[in-house]
Amino acid sequence: MSTTIAAPTPARLSSGIEGIDDILGGGFTPNRMYLVEGAPGTGKTTFALQFLLKGLDEGQTGLYIGLSETRAELLAIGASHGWDLSRFTILEQLPEEGLEPQYEQTVLHPAEVELGESVRNVIQHVDELKPARIVLDSLSELRLLAENPLRYRRQILALKRHFSTRECTVLLLDDTTGGSAGIQLHSIVHGVISLDNVAHDYGGTRRRLRIAKMRGIKFREGYHDFTLNTGGLRVYPRLVAAEHHSEFDTNPISTGTPGLDALLGGGLVPGTNSLIIGPSGVGKTTTVVSCLLAALQRGVRCAYYVFDETLSTLVTRCATLGIDLTPHVDSGLLTLRQIDPAEISPGELASDLRDAVENERVRYVAIDSLNAYLQAMPGERYLLLHMHELLGYLNQQGVITMLVLGQHGIIGEVQTEIDISYLSDVVLLFRYFEHHGEVLTAVTAVKSRANDHERTIRQFRLRAEGIEIGEALRDFEGVLSGLPSYRGSTALLGSTNRLIDTSGR
Repeated sequence: MSTTIAAPTPARLSSGIEGIDDILGGGFTPNRMYLVEGAPGTGKTTFALQFLLKGLDEGQTGLYIGLSETRAELLAIGASHGWDLSRFTILEQLPEEGLEPQYEQTVLHPAEVELGESVRNVIQHVDELKPARIVLDSLSELRLLAENPLRYRRQILALKRHFSTRECTVLLLDDTTGGSAGIQLHSIVHGVISLDNVAHDYGGTRRRLRIAKMRGIKFREGYHDFTLNTGGLRVYPRLVAAEHHSEFDTNPISTGTPGLDALLGGGLVPGTNSLIIGPSGVGKTTTVVSCLLAALQRGVRCAYYVFDETLSTLVTRCATLGIDLTPHVDSGLLTLRQIDPAEISPGELASDLRDAVENERVRYVAIDSLNAYLQAMPGERYLLLHMHELLGYLNQQGVITMLVLGQHGIIGEVQTEIDISYLSDVVLLFRYFEHHGEVLTAVTAVKSRANDHERTIRQFRLRAEGIEIGEALRDFEGVLSGLPSYRGSTALLGSTNRLIDTSGR
């Protein structure tokens, strides 16, 4: 009887890039060769430099082999990010004497001399320095020297065989100009990371990456957004709501407005999201702010993501209604964040929300509005799926989420460009209606998965003290259409106990 002993799993090697280790489930498998591919400008060189700098922080020597950039160029790149690249060895494979006429040769084919010399020079420096991390930038130069796909593949295999005996982790950078020759490398290397940038008609370039291959480990598949700024790359792992569940109290919490609590069947339930929908100017934002204010007064941390207006406009408008947000911002309980939808990616927004929930302990989140966020990114085909995961994550963390969605139209037929109601646990609908020469506002809860909510339609009014919600408009018909008819004697808000005139006078 034979006993099979499992091989020990080697410790992971950190990439040095925020988010990559999370995607890989801990980092790279050490002493392997990896391919980082992408078009020029996607961030391959910056990726590699962060990889080497992380090794230095962990006491590992690094070697950068530059086949297409000079040492001076690399040092300038590092200085722009605030990095000192002189800490590791930079092997420049473009010596100045090689450009002088007396060093040129025409007897032998370049692949027979220059390629062999380049590979031998690389191997010599690796044997002398014994680096733990190596970057070879870029393979396109070796491919041009080889000119023959078979010779090129053999040289890569020779390098792989040599590196495998030197206990070093290697990153090969490729600019994807080789076509099918570049794809052939996928079968040679241990893992492949593909970088991509997508330019839309308006706004900044969206960068994303994908783990095309990684042997021996389970990784997070799909595309992951990343940014390239001063300080290097930052990757935002694709959010999977099912991986983030926590226990929380599901008892309803008051909105601070008795009439709204009655509509919702007791208040807002932790772990649910509410969609506030209605035409422009009807009071959606003020309702959300009023609910946040009630939570702030209880000492709950809140975050408000503003897309449609500036923060100064929001604060000023709320102050005119008796809602002063400044003390709560100063105390740190309320975080106001101005979002430019033309510049932020879905992954970056999800990462920011995760940081607010997990690190800042935010329990109320408001997004105002979904129109600006969704419509400003027409190139994102699966944005609704992203919203599904985002709302699912917030729900499983016990966060109360409030979403504002504007509709087109004022009175009569009102249209919605996007339908996200199926993702919402609560839908609060606002409508204008006309009565006796006045434009009034009605509100109703048309959906609630958490509570046994009212089916009535109530009058809504903005006052200097905030919002006010009256009794059910039981004597009106057609309120939601904007052209109601009246039968009865229900007193409206602000009527000072005056009953509605049934004679029409």
